[in-house]
Amino acid sequence: MNKLLSRSIITLITFIVALSLLATTVTISPEIFAQTNLSSMQPSANTSQDSTRPPPSSIQLPTTQQKVDAVATSQPCLETKADRTPQQTEGPYFVDEMLNRSDIRSDPSDGSVQDGIPLRLIIHIHDFGRNGSCTPLKGAHVDIWHANSQGLYSDIQQAGTEGKKYLRGFQVTDDNGTVQFTTIYPGWYQGRTVHIHIKVRTLEGPEKSFDWTSQLYFNDSITDEVHTQDPYSHHGFPDTRNSQDGIYTGPSLDGLAQANSGTRLMLNLTKEKQGSYLGIFDVLLDSGQQQPAQ
Repeated sequence: MNKLLSRSIITLITFIVALSLLATTVTISPEIFAQTNLSSMQPSANTSQDSTRPPPSSIQLPTTQQKVDAVATSQPCLETKADRTPQQTEGPYFVDEMLNRSDIRSDPSDGSVQDGIPLRLIIHIHDFGRNGSCTPLKGAHVDIWHANSQGLYSDIQQAGTEGKKYLRGFQVTDDNGTVQFTTIYPGWYQGRTVHIHIKVRTLEGPEKSFDWTSQLYFNDSITDEVHTQDPYSHHGFPDTRNSQDGIYTGPSLDGLAQANSGTRLMLNLTKEKQGSYLGIFDVLLDSGQQQPAQ
C-alpha cells in the first residue's frame, strides 16, 4: 500500500513538472508578440520599390533661396548692339572707397548698419566688345552707391557724413557676368527721383581699361509705398517723380537714347517676404566703345 502511494505521488509530480515545462515553452510575452507583429508589417530588404518615385521624406520643394539662385544665373543674351544699356552721369557723389563687399548696409568706420527696407540686387553684365557677340563679362568691378533713407550719401563733407562709408561697395562679376548686393531701398533728396548709381570697370593691372556708368530707377508707386513706412516716413514723400527728373527724362551720354533714357534703366522689382524687395537688372555694354565724358 505504501509503495503504491509513493508511485502515485511520483507520477503526479512528474506530470506537474512536464506540464510546467510545456507552458514555459509556448508562452510569449506581450512585448515579444508586439515586436513580432510589427516586424511582419515592415517590407523586407528585398522588397522591390518604385524607383521612379522617391519616398515622401526625400521629396523637397524649391526654397526661396533656390529660386533666387536660379534667377542669379545669367540667361543667354539674345540682344543686339542696338539694345545696349544707356549711360548716364556719374553725379557728384562717387567716392572710390574700394570696398569689396556684397552687403553694403554697414559702415566699417563705426560698425553701424543703415536702417531701411532690405533690397537685394542681382545684376548681370554682358559685353559686345570682346568678339562682337553678346557674352557675359567676367572679372569686371561693379560699384554701386546711393542715398540712405533720409537722402544722405556717405563720405560727403557738405552732407556732414565725411568719413562714413555706408551704402557703397563693389563686387567682381563671376563666370556668368553676375554680381549680387544686399542693401536698402534708397531714399530721396531734393530735385532727384529715387535712384542707384552703378559703375562697371575692367582693369588691366592697376590701370582701368574700360569704364561704364549709369543710374538705375524704381517704379514711383513702389517708392510711394515704401515712403509710408519707417524710417522713410520721417523724411516725407519724394519731391520729384521719375517724369519730373531731368536726368531720367534726358538723353543718355552715349547717344543711345535721345530722351527719356531712364525708361531703359528701370529695375525689375519683386516684393518678397517680410516686405523686402528683389531687384534684377541686365547691363548690355560694349567695352570696345569710346567712353563719353562724364
